[in-house]
Amino acid sequence: MKTILILPDGMADEPIPQLGGKTPLQAAKTPAMDTIAREGRCGTLRTLPEGFPTSSDVANMSVIGCDLKTEYCGRGVLEANSKGIPLTPDDIAFRINLCSVDEEGRLADFSGGHPSQEDAVALIEELNEHLASEKVHFYPGVSYRNIMVLHGPGFSADIHCQKPDDNSGNPVAEHLPDLPEAAANDPAAKATLAFVLDIIARAAEVLEHSKRAQERPVPVNAIWPWSPGRAGAIRSLKTLRGITGAVISAVDVINGLGRSIGMDVISVPGATGYIDTNYEGKAAAALEAIRTHDFVYVHVEATDEVSHARDLPLKIKVIEDVDSRLVAPILAGAPDDCRIVLLPDHPVPISIGKHTRTPVPVAVRTPGLEPDAVQVYDEIEAPKGSLGNFKDAGLMDFLFPPVAR
Repeated sequence: MKTILILPDGMADEPIPQLGGKTPLQAAKTPAMDTIAREGRCGTLRTLPEGFPTSSDVANMSVIGCDLKTEYCGRGVLEANSKGIPLTPDDIAFRINLCSVDEEGRLADFSGGHPSQEDAVALIEELNEHLASEKVHFYPGVSYRNIMVLHGPGFSADIHCQKPDDNSGNPVAEHLPDLPEAAANDPAAKATLAFVLDIIARAAEVLEHSKRAQERPVPVNAIWPWSPGRAGAIRSLKTLRGITGAVISAVDVINGLGRSIGMDVISVPGATGYIDTNYEGKAAAALEAIRTHDFVYVHVEATDEVSHARDLPLKIKVIEDVDSRLVAPILAGAPDDCRIVLLPDHPVPISIGKHTRTPVPVAVRTPGLEPDAVQVYDEIEAPKGSLGNFKDAGLMDFLFPPVAR
């Protein structure tokens, strides 16, 4: 059955005292999301299993049905795939954030104040001008989200890097990359760590002397490399499930994941990965894509960004924008025989501004299938539904059973 899956990144939350014990999703006006729950069936999905990072690459790989144990490759690789950056088997790809560090050496803003695309590209060019070599190169992504690739033999992906959005306000020097115990005596891992730490220090010097970096409202004065990996083989949707797919997103990690599994990546003008994104354009693109594809994956980043910023009023507003400007038009325009699926990839509770491993609420409206008793879509009601508690690739296996393992 043709299926449109709508994924507001990081939308799930926890009860908040300021809202009388409601979650932001409960407090927001979401008639379209509630329609999917009321006319469909609900449950939950665990997207962040123990043993893997609590990051969006892991969560979306779970949602889209990848086998994390054999196919997880790191966020850097997926974002490189999105940009068409060629990676050899020896290359190590990192995601890097352009960041702001305060005078006390604490991470003031993991997003560097959301630099414009023009500013971000110019800053990456400056880093390349001063630091690039046959061993390292920087590539622009979207705003603060960029890519660093270590080229050639001798490098290792076995270094431990913390997530920047888990470390807001923390001393940067105490959260730099290090070696996991398993790689403590590996010469390649040691050499890679030393190389990366040197690049971090030299990048700070470059940015400190950059007029463009320093004259911004929020100065960019550091990079934060994380989620390193090597290119690997991820099975395509066609191979695993016998279907065609398209992905609609503004961020490289999702587009790179889609490209890695053989989905068509659809670019929407004005899609920014932030609160000013073109919701209506994404809805229109999804309705057009479902005419020629079996599965359309519509990702929204804005809910994640405002959750990390711990901005409660803005999170409620963004949820309502997603409902009225994305979900409602898709419901109104979808073919009568089209299944609609709604879920976030992971929670980001406003109280901590970080990803958690709590299972997320799922709603599936399937034409011709009797609904269960759930009447509204939120973190409290969805677990009461008849779909039960999916894990890992379980939701995708339910929607499109594998034809091969």
